[in-house]
Amino acid sequence: MAGNTFGQVFRVTTWGESHGTAIGATIDGCPPGIPLAPEHIQADLDRRRPGKGGSTSPRQEADKVQILSGIFEGCTTGTPVTLIIYNTDAHSKSYDHLKDIFRPGHGDYAYLMKYGIRDHRGGGRASARETAARVAAGAVARRLLAYHDIEVLAYTLSLGGIDAVNLDFDDMWKNRLFCPDKEAAALMEQRIEEVKKEGDSLGGIVGIIATGCPAGLGEPVFNKLDADLAGALMSIGAVKGVEIGAGFMAASLKGSENNDELTPDGFSSNNSGGILAGISNGEPIVARVAVKPIPSIAKPQNTVNLDNEPVEIKIGGRHDISAIPRIIPVCEAMVCLTLADHLLRMQTLEWTPEIEMDEE
Repeated sequence: MAGNTFGQVFRVTTWGESHGTAIGATIDGCPPGIPLAPEHIQADLDRRRPGKGGSTSPRQEADKVQILSGIFEGCTTGTPVTLIIYNTDAHSKSYDHLKDIFRPGHGDYAYLMKYGIRDHRGGGRASARETAARVAAGAVARRLLAYHDIEVLAYTLSLGGIDAVNLDFDDMWKNRLFCPDKEAAALMEQRIEEVKKEGDSLGGIVGIIATGCPAGLGEPVFNKLDADLAGALMSIGAVKGVEIGAGFMAASLKGSENNDELTPDGFSSNNSGGILAGISNGEPIVARVAVKPIPSIAKPQNTVNLDNEPVEIKIGGRHDISAIPRIIPVCEAMVCLTLADHLLRMQTLEWTPEIEMDEE
């Protein structure tokens, strides 16, 4: 299976399945000399891990990360950094009755059509469990970005049709949905409980902002920074749409309204989301992602089996009501990985070889 590696200079390969022995990531291209210990990674993993109740799956995974390579005396060495997270609470038998049935909204049918085989135990590589490896790798990228004073923050902007309006980012740490509007967060909690009783699920929108990013990151054509960010975020299984800056709203604006005018003090607005012509302009990078409802629901649904016979399915087991808030650190991780990769690409331009010409 190709497509398991992300990045060009800061390269990350994730591996493992939802119900396998372990999942993990190998990072190649991480510069030497960065202080790194498991606790630097664990904080992000703890925000993503299952088993916290409410809108999240009751699967109990500690998600304790171990660093297997690339570290000496507490710092990165420049060699590949390998991270491993063991699966300790996988209940594979819960999926036995789904072995010959395609679950609506999942990758079951597409995987079988592509590979001729699929891992029905929680979805294998298609499971959201894989994102723990991304979060671990993203935490390493975050350590690199910190040296350049770049910070990445994601938050709940909308859930179940309830929007955060009065944003106060101090409030987002006071509720488990990481929503910067405490009144909206309370309404979101009520909505979660209502839908949970119905046996259904919810989608929402995650906002992302990266501050401190220097001007000049990104390539002019096929590796534009916004294109790579969009691709990174769209690679998350539950994400179905990405906006940068004004996004789709820009389509209803006039040029005079959408353009970010320049002044001696900088840009007067940020409809570009910090990126112009695919290259960062020094303003905060702003993005939003649309997150689909979790497809595993307790309500009866129509589908077919391997013999193409119509059957009714009712999915039990341990599933989230919404990918939010657990998807928030995943979004942060993919932005961190993208910025770290482009930052290292940018640094290659700062190297000028000394060329000595032979005298004739």
